[in-house]
Amino acid sequence: MAINKLSIEQFLYLATKHPILDVRSPGEYQQAHIPGAHSFPLFTDEERKVVGTAYKQQSRETAVKIGLDYFGVKMRPMVEQAETIARKDKTLLVHCWRGGMRSAGVAWLLDLYGFKVYTLAGGYKAYRQWVLKQFDKQWSLRILGGYTGSGKTEALQKLRPHIDLESIAVHRGSAFGDVEGKTQPRQEMFENLLATELVKQEANTIWLEDESQRIGLVNIPQPFWKQMRNAKVYFVDIPFEQRLEHIVKGYGKQQKPKLVNSIMRIQKRLGGLDTKNAVNCLLEDDIKGCFTILLRYYDKQYRKALQERTAQQIQTIPCPTTDAAQIVTTLSEHLNN
Repeated sequence: MAINKLSIEQFLYLATKHPILDVRSPGEYQQAHIPGAHSFPLFTDEERKVVGTAYKQQSRETAVKIGLDYFGVKMRPMVEQAETIARKDKTLLVHCWRGGMRSAGVAWLLDLYGFKVYTLAGGYKAYRQWVLKQFDKQWSLRILGGYTGSGKTEALQKLRPHIDLESIAVHRGSAFGDVEGKTQPRQEMFENLLATELVKQEANTIWLEDESQRIGLVNIPQPFWKQMRNAKVYFVDIPFEQRLEHIVKGYGKQQKPKLVNSIMRIQKRLGGLDTKNAVNCLLEDDIKGCFTILLRYYDKQYRKALQERTAQQIQTIPCPTTDAAQIVTTLSEHLNN
């Protein structure tokens, strides 16, 4: 049997060229997986539970026999599914949780059929260790700062190279930032996606938008968050009215009940009077009045966050507009001076 076990670095290198088959159960895959991997479960969630229970309460041999009962009837469908995934590429990368029996069994079948198969030493567990190590590395970072409504997200898309944390988190930040119709990744998956993006830019200075550590339901990993907080901030200072106009265009189209719910989530920090006034403005179709109150609140919060940084960290760059192209031009001129 010509199956080679690879280190995580070797495995991820080959993953840029060949498909990954994640043979863990559907529930394990849904929790988090290597970005780009195909779900290729050897067992269903229930079957995995039965085999695991037999292993713990009876014996390894009993668990293997039960597993073979499940595996036998799936062999042909799994080979056919692998053919569809691999297409003309006869090389496949296979992993399970710890690099044990599940990946060995599937690898044996695919090798027998004629695929070139590699497995991951240590399985997904080794991958997760690799992910967490990425956040401990020292990265070269530039932080794009600015008050709420400055158009930072749009400007970030034009900066090279950049990583869009809000896009990875599927959330635009703040109480108003959930993306309608889309679900945020779980924390573990968010970390996997972020580590993948970081490694793509390993040799570069990376632009990031200034974020709170928490983006919706996920958190930027603490070691990487500390690096972000210690990096230089290029604070684009845009007039209040321009920012207000920009944010009304972006959020003003949302349904009123959703906006009211978002306001109520920050009620304690916003204060009773401002909460009441913001909601009343909204109900009276005074969208601009509502967001004037909210923008002043977020400006105050952002100023507090800036005070946690040293004066030397912050480069204030006046800019008259929220236009992304103009912001990038202004930043380039500042960096080149």
